[in-house]
Amino acid sequence: MCGIVGILDMDGPSPVDRALLARMNESQFHRGPDEGGMHAEPGLGMGHRRLSIIDLSSGQQPLFNEDGSVAVVFNGEIYNFPELTAKLAKLGHVFRTRCDTEVIVHAWEQWGESCVERFRGMFAFALWDRNKRTLFLARDRLGIKPLYYAHLGGGIFLFASELKALMVHPRFSRELDSRAIEDYFAYGYVPEPRTIFKQALKLPPGYTLAVRCREPLPPPRQYWDVPFKAAAPMSEAQAGEELIGRLQEAVKIRLVAEVPLGAFLSGGVDSSAVVAMMAGLSDTPVNTCSISFGEAAYDEAEYAAQVAARYHTRHRVERVDTDDFELIDKLAGLYDEPFADSSAIPTYRVCELARKQVTVALSGDGGDENLAGYRRYRWHLYEERLRSFLPLALRRPLFGLLGSAYPKADWAPKVFRAKSTFEALARDAVEGYFHSVSVMGDKLRRGLFSERFRRELQGYSAVEVLRRHSRNAPDDPLSRVQYLDLKTYLAGDILTKVDRASMAHALEVRVPILDHQLVEWLSGLPPSLKLRGREGKYLFKKALEPYLPDNILYRPKMGFAVPLASWFRGPLRQRVREAVLGPALADSGMFNPDFLREMVDQHQSGLRDNSAALWSVLMFESFLRNCTGETGRDLPTKGSQAA
Repeated sequence: MCGIVGILDMDGPSPVDRALLARMNESQFHRGPDEGGMHAEPGLGMGHRRLSIIDLSSGQQPLFNEDGSVAVVFNGEIYNFPELTAKLAKLGHVFRTRCDTEVIVHAWEQWGESCVERFRGMFAFALWDRNKRTLFLARDRLGIKPLYYAHLGGGIFLFASELKALMVHPRFSRELDSRAIEDYFAYGYVPEPRTIFKQALKLPPGYTLAVRCREPLPPPRQYWDVPFKAAAPMSEAQAGEELIGRLQEAVKIRLVAEVPLGAFLSGGVDSSAVVAMMAGLSDTPVNTCSISFGEAAYDEAEYAAQVAARYHTRHRVERVDTDDFELIDKLAGLYDEPFADSSAIPTYRVCELARKQVTVALSGDGGDENLAGYRRYRWHLYEERLRSFLPLALRRPLFGLLGSAYPKADWAPKVFRAKSTFEALARDAVEGYFHSVSVMGDKLRRGLFSERFRRELQGYSAVEVLRRHSRNAPDDPLSRVQYLDLKTYLAGDILTKVDRASMAHALEVRVPILDHQLVEWLSGLPPSLKLRGREGKYLFKKALEPYLPDNILYRPKMGFAVPLASWFRGPLRQRVREAVLGPALADSGMFNPDFLREMVDQHQSGLRDNSAALWSVLMFESFLRNCTGETGRDLPTKGSQAA
C-alpha cells in the first residue's frame, strides 16, 4: 500500500519547509519502501511513499492533471478504475498512465466532491486544487485505509496516513485527550473520530473534508452509510446463490496486480471462503499462508491445511511460539496510540510470513460484522427478549441489585457466571451492548482512574460513542448491533490492526467481504438469514456447503487469541508488576495506584482473571513510554475536539 502526508497553510501562501515535509514523509517509509515523492508550492506541501502494485513504471505520486493545477496523493486501490477511465476519456480527459491514481484527479475535475461516490475500493487520499485553493480529503466507506488530520494554530493544517507523521511536526501538541483515554479503557482502542491526542482527529469512514484557504475549517461531510434497507423478497436458495455470485465478483476484482498475490488462510469460515473463491477464479495455484501455535487451544493450522489441500494451494505455515511477547513495545510504536487487541501479535506475525511469499494478500475480515458471526450477537438477542418483559424503570433497580450482589466467578462454569448478565439486564439496549463489548466495565474504570482524572472527564462516559451511532442505526435489534460494530469495532480495532501490521511489512491487504456493494446487499438480508437459533452466518455457511466441509463451516469459532492469563502469571509476571506499578503510570496522575496493585495481585494469585484489563493497562504504559516523549505527567487535558 502507500503512505500520504501533507502541510497546508490555510491563512496564506507561506513557503513550506521541505525538510520538515521530507521527515514527515520518511516517518512512513514502511508503508511504501519502493519510491518516495514530494511536491511543494507556496502554501502547500504533499508527500507520498509508494508500494508499487499496479503500473509499476509510471504510477509515481504526487500525480497531476494535464495542466498541473490538480494534484493527488493516494493510499489504496480503486478497483473500478478501468470503467471510470473509459468514461472519463469519452468526456475528453487525457490519461498518461495505466494506474488507478490518475482516475481521481480527472474524476474531481468532472464531478467535484461527489467523485468519491463513484469509486469502488479502499482509499484514503488528499487532493489539492490550486485554482479553487481547496484541499479535499476522503476516506473509503468502511475505513479500510486510515487518514489523520490536525489543525494547528496559525492556520497550519496537517494530514497523514499515520499519527507518527503528524508527531514529527514541531508545533504538533502531544497533550492527551481525556475522553479518548476513557474510550480506550472501555473499548481497547480509540474510536473514530478521536485520537489519543487532543489536537489530532481521524477522518471517519465514509466521510470527506474540504479545507478551503482563508475559510474556517468545516466539519467532515458524510457521503455513505450502511443502508440496512430490506432487499427484494427471495427464497433462501436464491439468496445463497446470489451471495456466492456477489462474493466471487468481489474477489475477482481484487485479483488485479502486477506483483505476487495470495491470501491469509486461518482455517476459519471467512478466510476459507475467500480462498475457495480465489481458487475457482485462478488458473494457477493460490498462494496461502497461516501460522500455527504450540498450544492446541489456539491452533487452527490443521483446518487451514485441510482447505489448502482441497484447493491445491501453495501453502506456507510457520509455527509461532505462544510466548511471543517480545512485540509488546514494538506495538506501541506501530499503532502510535494505545491499542489493546492482543491478537495484534499473531496478526503481525502472519503478515510477516505472508510478505515472504507475496506483496498483496486477500483476507476474510468483515464476515463476522456483516453476517452476524460473533457470539455476543446471540447473547444480545437473548438479553433483548428478557428486557422486553419488564420496563427499564423496574429492570434497573431489580437486576442492578442482583448484579451487585452476585459474586464475580471467573473460575466457575459459564452457566454459573450470571453477574455480567444481571448487569446487562439492568441497562437499556445500548448500555447492555456496551457492557458486553467493554474491555473494562463502568465499575472497573471508575476504580482505575484517579479522583483528579474523573473530575477532568466531567461526567463523560464511553457509552456515548455507541449512543451517537445508535441514532442512525436500524430498529431491528440484531441489525442495530451489527451497525454499531461496523461503525466502531470494525474500523477502530479490526481494520486498524490489519493495516498497521501489514504496512509494517510493506504488505497490501485486500478485503473482499468489505466490498461496499456486497456490504449494502448483505445489510438488506433478513436478520433470520444471518443468525438463526445458535448459528451465526447461517446463510453464508449454507451457501458455502458445496465449497467447504462441515468441520470448517460448523465448528466453534476460535478467534486469533494469545494466552494472556498464563503469560501474566508466568513469564510476564514480573514485567506486568513493574509496568503496572511503575513510574510511567504513577507519574501521570491518571490512575488509582491502590486499584492497580489490587488488579495485579488478584490476577497473579488466581482469584480473578484480569488479563484483558491488565493488557490494556500494559499497552497504555508502553504507549506513554514510547510515544509521548514524556513520562506522562500531567498530559491529560480537559475537554475534547470530538464530543
